Order: sequence, then C-alpha cells, then structure tokens
Amino acid sequence: MQQSEQKQHEDIALTSVLKPSWYVEQMKGWTKRSYILLIIGLVIIGGTTFLSPITFDSIMTMLAGMLGFTCTISITNTKPLNGIFGLVSALIYIYVAFTAKNYSDMLLQTVYILLLDLPVLLMPGWAKNVNERVRTVKESKHSSRNWALFALFFVVVLAALYFFESRYTNSPRPAIDSLAAAIGITGALLTTLRFSDTYYFWLAQGLMSVTLWGITAMQGGANWVLFITYILYLSNDFIAFFDKGVAWFHHNQYHKEA
Repeated sequence: MQQSEQKQHEDIALTSVLKPSWYVEQMKGWTKRSYILLIIGLVIIGGTTFLSPITFDSIMTMLAGMLGFTCTISITNTKPLNGIFGLVSALIYIYVAFTAKNYSDMLLQTVYILLLDLPVLLMPGWAKNVNERVRTVKESKHSSRNWALFALFFVVVLAALYFFESRYTNSPRPAIDSLAAAIGITGALLTTLRFSDTYYFWLAQGLMSVTLWGITAMQGGANWVLFITYILYLSNDFIAFFDKGVAWFHHNQYHKEA
C-alpha cells in the first residue's frame, strides 16, 4: 500500500513537472539575498544584450543566460528548477559554444543535461527535500578515498578533454576550455551526489569560465553576455558560502532552525 502511494506520488510529480505551478513552487522559500540577486542578474543580462547589436545569437544567449542563472540560484537554495529551464538553457549554450569553437564547453553542457536536468524531468522527486541530503565529503564514509576518487576523476576528464580538443578540433583555446569543463563536470558530479564541496568547484569553474568567455569575446568568437553571466554565477556561489539561510554550507544550523 505504501509503495503504491509512493508510486502514485511520483506519477503525479512526473506530470506536474511540466506545469508552471511546479516551477512557481520551486521558487518559493529562497533566501532574500537570492531573490535580490535574481532580479539584479536578469536586469543586467537583459540590459547587456539590448545595449549590444541585436542578432539571433544575442537573443538566444540572453535566454540561455537568464534561464541558466535562475537554475543556478534555485540549486543554491536546494530547490532545483533545472528540468525544462536547464534543458533549454544547456541546449542554447551548446549552440553558442559550438559557434565559438569552445568544444569542451559543449560537452560540459551535455553533462549538465544528463546529471542535472534529466533527473528533474524523469524523477521529479529528485528535486525535492535536497536540503535534507546535503553534506560534505568529509562527513561521508571513507572521505579520504572519496576525495582521491574525485581527484582521479578530474585528472582523467581533463586529460581526455585536452587530448581530444587539441588533437581533433580547431579550437583556438583548448587548454582553458578543457580545464573549465573538467572543473565543471566534477562539480556537477558532486552536486548530483549532494556534496556541499561542489561549490568549491563551481567557484573555480566560474572563474575559469569568466576567463574563457572573456577571451572568446575579445577574439570576436562571442558577445559579452556570457562573460557577464558567469560573473553573476560567481556572486551566486558566495550566497552558498555565506548566506546562513542556505543549507549547502550551513546544513547543521539549517536543520536546527527548521
């Protein structure tokens, strides 16, 4: 009986994830700083776009930036909005990265779809009660072994991306592109496993992506919207680190207050 009720709940959730009300519910309960950052970020992304020449690519980049930025803030508040928002954002990012010849970034966005977006669409319960499952790698069993495995994973991904991009593509930025993507892929894995340490990787990946898309824009490979967007992503990382209303680094206090 209990299993039947649980199955029914998942079926309802699978249907409701396609409804606007599901996304409205996921946007409730964020911290005040998160709402302020969201409004400021959307205004900056939109303003940067419309102050530049308006093209199909610039509008698509703006849409991807707005959806992606909203998704990252929702993840920080342990109420992931990824689903359709993240999927659309990632697909546009893949297109933009392809035109800019940042091929590792294309793969990074593909990994985001597989690890962060599809679980929300296929298993909506995955996006619920995330705050109750958050912990650090240090708090897990065999923490030293886990860190060693994550480090090995990062090195293997970095080596594979750089080898592929430098040998088989015409990318003008294989080193920084592959490094940014390897950090992001490792961060996505940690996020999927609900480890707070993911934000160390998000911070590093944000810094590398700001550099990557800044260089890309200066070389004429893209507009400046992605550069600005990744700077905004960095500000979201600091909310995860310092806002005590967010569970990732304050889960013990968060649960006490709850």
